Amino acid sequence: MRHYYLGLAANYSRRQRLKHTFAIGRKVDCDRLTRILTKRYQGEKVILTKNGRSALTLALMANFDKGDKIIVNAFTCYAVYEAIKAAGLEPVFADINKEDLNFGCLGADSESACPSDTLRAALAKSLCSAEHPDSESAPKGIIVQNTLGNPTDIEAIEKFAAEYNIKIIEDLAHCAGRKYKDGREMGTVGAATILSFGKDKSIDTVSGGALILRHPYKNPIEAPSKMPKISDHLRARFYPMFGALVRTLSYVHLGGPLMRGLIKIHFVEKSADNKLDIKRKISKFEAKLAAEQFKSLKDTPLREFCLVKNRNTVLKELKEAGYYFDGFWYERPVSPERYYKKTHFPEKDCPVAVEVSEKIINLPTYYSEKQLEKAREIIKKYSEAKNEVE
Repeated sequence: MRHYYLGLAANYSRRQRLKHTFAIGRKVDCDRLTRILTKRYQGEKVILTKNGRSALTLALMANFDKGDKIIVNAFTCYAVYEAIKAAGLEPVFADINKEDLNFGCLGADSESACPSDTLRAALAKSLCSAEHPDSESAPKGIIVQNTLGNPTDIEAIEKFAAEYNIKIIEDLAHCAGRKYKDGREMGTVGAATILSFGKDKSIDTVSGGALILRHPYKNPIEAPSKMPKISDHLRARFYPMFGALVRTLSYVHLGGPLMRGLIKIHFVEKSADNKLDIKRKISKFEAKLAAEQFKSLKDTPLREFCLVKNRNTVLKELKEAGYYFDGFWYERPVSPERYYKKTHFPEKDCPVAVEVSEKIINLPTYYSEKQLEKAREIIKKYSEAKNEVE
């Protein structure tokens, strides 16, 4: 058996693939999804979007003014950076801790790491002085992503945000359905909540996204008015079929060439290349599938992770055992590699994020324990003591 990081939809059963491919969506399905999101996240306004980065862009445009600074996790994906820039804002990266990959003590790797320490460090850096936190150049917002589905210390972040009048935006791409340690559901805390329904997210319809706004928000925004492009619609609809075909052909060494060919002719699109477009709607069939997936959300991490020594050696051994896990999150502090230079990432200010990006291996939780048994044995040989996959 071979296991690939192609996203949850590429690992569907035959029944799931058929259900996805031949799903018929209608306006009523978009209305149903809107009602679900409104009720679940106490929204005043819900907007369904082409993808998660488009939803995040609209969330930022609604709550901030051009030129404002936004604190963001230093271990994240390019989609977050792209959305911040598209909204006319400036990212301020705050370093992470090794325990849950969320905001934590700068350079710390202990359980006592406190999010407010790195947030204050990021704030001070953005001001070039910690003595003037009320300056107009202070960050106005913070994006909370609960990396890989691991809950951050939301109470500490709320306290920090209240002290400096900073708005919280919750990104549920990794964590829809999860709860914070104080019992509140993720997505019910901030000024706005966004979801991505992209490949291998908590809710996976291959593409699509949503924004939930809570009053008051500063600026009016327009909901997308254009229908999805036919090419985007077809890519999302047939991706599970292509994924299954690639997996099958991998046994005769044709899976890789086929996937590269499909990407080259744009029949398949890498997640990071899904274009930001705040004018286009979600496909109706994706809205239908997303609404159905809300029924079965679990309060479990999206990925398990550990930090390993000699990662290239680990990946080689995993491949020899049938695990093609080199598509993990994230090989750079802001991934993927091909977009990293565009971010001008401040590596000196975020040493833990840099270290984690060089050592991390993560496993999708949608595989069974039996399927992952051999992979765990391989990873355990190289894992750092505090991050063993048990």
